[in-house]
Amino acid sequence: MQQHYDSHLATRLEQWRQALQRSGHAGVVLFAGQPQLWFRDDQGHPFKTNPYFAGLVPLLEHPNCCIVVDAAGVKPQLLYWQSDDFWFEPPADPAGYWLDHFDVVIVSSQAEIDQALPDKRHRWIAIDSSATPAAGFATTNPEAVLTEIDYRRAVKTEYELACMREASRIGVHGHRAARAAFESGASEFDIQQIFCQASGQTQSELPYSSIVALAPHGAILHYQHQARDIDGAPALLIDAGGQYLGYCSDITRTWTTNDDFQALIDGMDALQQRICAEAQAGVEFVDLNALAHRQLAQLMFDSDILKAKPEEALASHITSAFLPHGLGHLLGLQVHDAGGRIADIRGTQLPPPKAHPWLRLTRCLQANMVVTIEPGLYFIDSLLDPLRSGKTAKLVNWRRVDELMPLGGIRIEDNIRIGESAHENLTRAAFAANGAG
Repeated sequence: MQQHYDSHLATRLEQWRQALQRSGHAGVVLFAGQPQLWFRDDQGHPFKTNPYFAGLVPLLEHPNCCIVVDAAGVKPQLLYWQSDDFWFEPPADPAGYWLDHFDVVIVSSQAEIDQALPDKRHRWIAIDSSATPAAGFATTNPEAVLTEIDYRRAVKTEYELACMREASRIGVHGHRAARAAFESGASEFDIQQIFCQASGQTQSELPYSSIVALAPHGAILHYQHQARDIDGAPALLIDAGGQYLGYCSDITRTWTTNDDFQALIDGMDALQQRICAEAQAGVEFVDLNALAHRQLAQLMFDSDILKAKPEEALASHITSAFLPHGLGHLLGLQVHDAGGRIADIRGTQLPPPKAHPWLRLTRCLQANMVVTIEPGLYFIDSLLDPLRSGKTAKLVNWRRVDELMPLGGIRIEDNIRIGESAHENLTRAAFAANGAG
């Protein structure tokens, strides 16, 4: 990891310095952020590190720290917050493979931070996620600079890829245990607790709030509850991931005890793997999204959900009612990593197709991007009711839809590293390390 980190940090620092030179600023201060309290309360949200800070140093539980990066190329400075506190455990002394790359200054008050920051702060920019950003800088969170950084960080370094492989391993441990819990008849609440225990993560350490959806809840794309009283259901859709040094995995599996639904899940799994095989450098992700809908139309026709030929269903946009979300997104320090809809460092926008407005990734794929591939098939009342009463209703086998409606939906999601002529499936590799999945 040390060798990978050395190269990673050099790459990311150079990208920041190029962006600073283009913007005409002398440097940047990246603040880790501060804990945020709930409204009119002395309790608050779990601390979430600014991803731009975490992209330079693996400190995830260190609020009030900041990194000072000079555009001239001098060694970056880390202002490391270490207060004498009896309410909370203070951070340990800084240590790790990253330490030698920074001039570390221990600070314990805002006054000490202000004193340690650059003198001519009006020529510097701040990257700050706090509700009350630091004062005295030329600007805070300038869009042009962040857009350039977002565009570049879509391509992962070897250090980041190593972190994401580990995040996949962590997430897979949880998924295996969740499947066993489902098969034993556990509730959504119990499955979530078992996922956290098996993956070794607390709720606040998860990269995102897990979607643990039994039977009809699988039709709610971002289902947000974990019911305690729904157990023994015939299907589970679980979307949950792992986190390692700030980097995420994003994994979805659908399990069932219903043989008919299992055949449909198997078809979706094969469909998903065919799309993964097409994910390589030089491919437009918008084209992969269109391929997903063509493949879905064929699967629905073969499964007697569609009466129409696949071509007719596509022309009528029927598949969008069964797959309303995009095929996938960038993945990294954020689950929905920034920069998915920009074409270059200038921030030229790449809007999604009108037929698929929720597509988060519209870029041409490049080697060492990491993306999710997550086709789905859902039975959602609010989307199917207009179709049922519309001009194209005759193209759908509504008897078959009504049979499947109580099972909710299917999603299969893997995390894919893009290669020049092939791909690396981080998710399947993690499952294969301990058996099938």
